[in-house]
Amino acid sequence: MENQSSLLWRVVFGALGIGLAALIVWASLNANFGQSFSAIVADPWGVVSLADLYLGFFIFAAFVFLVDGARPTSFVWVIALMFLGNVLAVVWLVLRWPSLMRRLSDRVSQ
Repeated sequence: MENQSSLLWRVVFGALGIGLAALIVWASLNANFGQSFSAIVADPWGVVSLADLYLGFFIFAAFVFLVDGARPTSFVWVIALMFLGNVLAVVWLVLRWPSLMRRLSDRVSQ
């Protein structure tokens, strides 16, 4: 059974993911993506922010492959991550949290 601390973290990550998804919906309804993206890439700090974002995606993708291995589902998660962003990372983390905690506690007890 999952302990309270682990469940709390899953709930916190899930709530943050829902908040991010809500922001994405809000932005989609209130801004033109093409114009906004053009403004971002026109600013040097916008380019840095995009590079930082995609570096984070690639680091998380490496983590997915470390945890799940190079299975077809891992490739699907990683491809989707590049398009759907950290909302998908949160979904993966919330789904895998109990397994991750078991693996970590097994390593600590060895």
